Amino acid sequence: MEQLLENFSLDLFVKQTILFLLLIFLMVKFAWKPIMSALNEREEGIQGALDAAENAKKEMASLQADNEKLLKEARAEREAMLKEAREMKTKMIDDAKVEAKDAADKMVAQAQAAIEAERKSAIADLKGQVAALSVEIAEKVVKNELSDKEKQLGLVDKMLGQATLN
Repeated sequence: MEQLLENFSLDLFVKQTILFLLLIFLMVKFAWKPIMSALNEREEGIQGALDAAENAKKEMASLQADNEKLLKEARAEREAMLKEAREMKTKMIDDAKVEAKDAADKMVAQAQAAIEAERKSAIADLKGQVAALSVEIAEKVVKNELSDKEKQLGLVDKMLGQATLN
């Protein structure tokens, strides 16, 4: 410390103090306002950015809520569409069943009508065959009965006996 005091010059100290005060004065006069305005602008910019971030955060929350609402609506609409599709499928199946049942009933009725027609045809054919067979048998019996002269006269007498005269 003694060494510091030995080299001390009052004249140099005063000059440096005056220069320092002059420098402070010049800084306050010319640089203080721009520095302060730059600091204020920076503070305002930071505050604006913070406000913008807060607004963006609020807007994101709002958009997220809107998205959730839209998702719920879309899900509800999808469920309604699926329900409608299921109902349409059920209706189409029921309609197809009814149509198939009607077609089956119609086919059964046609088959029954065809069976009945075939039965009648078969009965008529059978009657024709029975009649032809009966005529053939009767022809053979009559031939056999009428082959002999005595039998012919006996048959004529028998028929005349059964016949009544009016």
